[in-house]
Amino acid sequence: MNITRRFALTASAAAFALPALARAEDVPVARSPGGAILGEGPLWSAADNTVYWVDIRGKKLNALRLADNSAQSWDMPDLIDWIVLRKSGGFLVAILRTVHALTLEPFTLTPLFTIEADKTDNRLNDAKVDAKGRLWTGTMHMPFSQKTAALYRVDADLSVHQADAPYLCTNGPAFSRDGSRMYHNETSEGLVYAFDVAPDGSLSGKRVFTKFADGVGLPDGLTTDADDGIWVAHYNGGRISRYTPDGKLDFDVMIPAKQVTSMTFAGAGLDRLFVTSAAQPPVDADDPHAGTLWEVPKALLRGHKGLPTNAFAG
Repeated sequence: MNITRRFALTASAAAFALPALARAEDVPVARSPGGAILGEGPLWSAADNTVYWVDIRGKKLNALRLADNSAQSWDMPDLIDWIVLRKSGGFLVAILRTVHALTLEPFTLTPLFTIEADKTDNRLNDAKVDAKGRLWTGTMHMPFSQKTAALYRVDADLSVHQADAPYLCTNGPAFSRDGSRMYHNETSEGLVYAFDVAPDGSLSGKRVFTKFADGVGLPDGLTTDADDGIWVAHYNGGRISRYTPDGKLDFDVMIPAKQVTSMTFAGAGLDRLFVTSAAQPPVDADDPHAGTLWEVPKALLRGHKGLPTNAFAG
């Protein structure tokens, strides 16, 4: 399905009733109610002092303003896959297979381009912007059975370039501090890849960075820190892991939800870490906090801080 007309939707400014923030030094804190069907793609906006994240299957964009812990959500016209900042103002969001420009005040969506328009079983899945303002996004096969997906680079002129294929379910990406290395997942096979990134954005040297062992879930969202550590969310593993640049596991942080999907550093010092989770059926009875946005206590971060959020140059 191609989205070819402009949407001008009224934002459903439903404030969340946030739970009490009873902090403990060693336990992640719930920063939203549970129940997001597929909470994903957290994004830190320093200009707004806000963490944004999506509920893909719930068709919602959510926001948590750190200044006062107030929250808001907006209904979207279809599956919202991700959100990134745009240098010219506002955001880019992916809705199914089409990338839109988004403004929140007033709330408007303007379609820009479509990726894999002919692959109706695929949708866009996860995205990041590199330090040169290029957008990197992948696709996934929604029935989760065929390797028909790919990784793409979108340049500032909105030209779309296939960077790697095939995939069943792309996740990530994330970049080293100097931008010379990219990390990217094939979730279905438990693989995290590393690539070398040339100045023109071409990729080379694809190799396995790490492979998840049985019983710890599947690699989902990624982020990197200022010390070049690589953080990976474990879907159905109830944790996030930090790896050193040579692929060694540094440490795990357990999250009180099984379907852990992604994370972002946030705050003025980039020293706060927010983690998304999902409540996709079936949800186990012993997973009552599925679909919650979590904040990891600073003590569990071991002094690590994040990198600034990049904005798309186009």
